[in-house]
Amino acid sequence: MNKNNRPLHTAALALALGSALSIASAPMVAHAADDKNDKCFGVAMKGKNDCAAGAGTTCAGTSAKDFQGNAWKLVPKGTCEKTASPTSPTGFGQLAAFKEKA
Repeated sequence: MNKNNRPLHTAALALALGSALSIASAPMVAHAADDKNDKCFGVAMKGKNDCAAGAGTTCAGTSAKDFQGNAWKLVPKGTCEKTASPTSPTGFGQLAAFKEKA
């Protein structure tokens, strides 16, 4: 190895290692309901959804407004339809995406 390349090689290695460590330590975002949680649509605040936020969005944290009907948040099983949602037709969270009422 050429001595002139050593600083570049060391910097690249440090950058790669740092990137790997930051990815490994990033919090995992749950993207699926399970036996303890439900996907609850219409209860997330702007930018606080866990996933699904309509066309043009990527996923978690992309909802454009509070109580967006096509954005969900994981909630404890059995609590979704008891959680207030002023945009929902029923006034509560829904287990499926919905068109918000005015």
